[in-house]
Amino acid sequence: MAEKSLSELPRELRLLFTKGNDALQRENLDYAIALFNQVLAKEPALFECRQALRSAQSRKASGGRGFFKKIMSSAGSSPQLARAHLALGKDPAEALRIAEQILNGDPANSAAHKLVVEAANALDLPKTAVMSLEILVAHSPNDQDIAVKYAHALANAGEVGKAEAVLSNLYRAAPHDQELAQALKNLSARKTLDEGGYEALADGTGSYRDILKDKEEAILLEQQNRQVKTEDVAERLIQEYEGRLAAEPGNLKLLRQLAELYTQKQQFDRALSYYDRIKASEVGADASLDRNIADTVMRRYEHQMAQIDTTAPDYADKRAALQAEKQAYQLAECQKRAERFPTDLQIRFELGQLYFQAGRITEAMREFQKAQSNPHRRIQALSYLGQCFARRGIHDLAATTFQDALKEKVVFDEEKKELIYLLGSVYETMGKRDDAIAQFKIIYAADVGYKDVADKIDAYYDGAAGG
Repeated sequence: MAEKSLSELPRELRLLFTKGNDALQRENLDYAIALFNQVLAKEPALFECRQALRSAQSRKASGGRGFFKKIMSSAGSSPQLARAHLALGKDPAEALRIAEQILNGDPANSAAHKLVVEAANALDLPKTAVMSLEILVAHSPNDQDIAVKYAHALANAGEVGKAEAVLSNLYRAAPHDQELAQALKNLSARKTLDEGGYEALADGTGSYRDILKDKEEAILLEQQNRQVKTEDVAERLIQEYEGRLAAEPGNLKLLRQLAELYTQKQQFDRALSYYDRIKASEVGADASLDRNIADTVMRRYEHQMAQIDTTAPDYADKRAALQAEKQAYQLAECQKRAERFPTDLQIRFELGQLYFQAGRITEAMREFQKAQSNPHRRIQALSYLGQCFARRGIHDLAATTFQDALKEKVVFDEEKKELIYLLGSVYETMGKRDDAIAQFKIIYAADVGYKDVADKIDAYYDGAAGG
């Protein structure tokens, strides 16, 4: 079903909605919630009513604890949620109704909002999905999976530009994430189509192939968005873009696409010449461009190292020389970007990593202290910062830093295991053996094969038995 406007509703439902709005204005919130739920039970596609319901729910909650101050509750074992999940496959409208019942009493319930998203997607109600995802993102700003779902929902709701901005922010924080890169390319192509006035996409009556001028252009678009392009497709796209560039020499998008294609074909100098043309323009220079240039140079170094004859007697010397040159370039380039974009905390994080790898711990500490203000890199920055303190022998401060990171790390994944291991290792160095083993046991209980925790646990208990 498609989301509907108030004018599309029968008269009796419009009257109910009006009564609900009146009750909302008078702060008669319980009555307003009851009326809005009645309307949505009969017409779940009325987005305006769901917006009003969400407002009534949050205002009611804010009278006690504050909507956005309340801690998100999972309520995973709730009987209502269990019923809703059972209904989701067969009757998503019923699942959506049950989710609203939960939100009536707990409008910050994360599990219920996730259920709303699933039901809304099944019912083709993109604006409804966006509304719940906005709340989820607000409460979990570091959750990339939720942010990606939010971007896709925005695109489905027709807000492609906003969706692209969300993905761009994520990609800026994780520039090597290929899935994010591909998602961003797909959205960019979709945005181009939308800006070109292709109404058929908006109302669902057309497709990409229908709206393009001919089948040849459709094939080109599909090829452009493939993550891995074969040599013949890349060559064809290069010819197509070179031809268009002759007529549009100032087209920065074409220049960037050509640079990416030549990089793929390992024609790195040609790729860099196109990036230089973008950089020379008044509007083309930005942090992402510098990042692309650096990545291309790094790939050129890697390609050069791969070309060295492994059987040559001076193979090790040649490779070491290129590796040292590569590392020196990487550090110098990142320093320049940090000077050019001093407030870009992602660059600060990258620079901290490079200083850390080079053993320049004081410089690394300074960068990680700045980078921890980036919500997408905070936990990683704290992890590195703790390791810096440990290398400097400031073990108590290292332990406190790892503890701070662990307080913010909810999910028990590889990153959390690493933080626990680092904390345990610091305790070990400090002579706090029992505290160290307590940390290693947390990992041992979940992953007996992680690093050397099994050996540490065995040694501890063998020692205890021998004592």
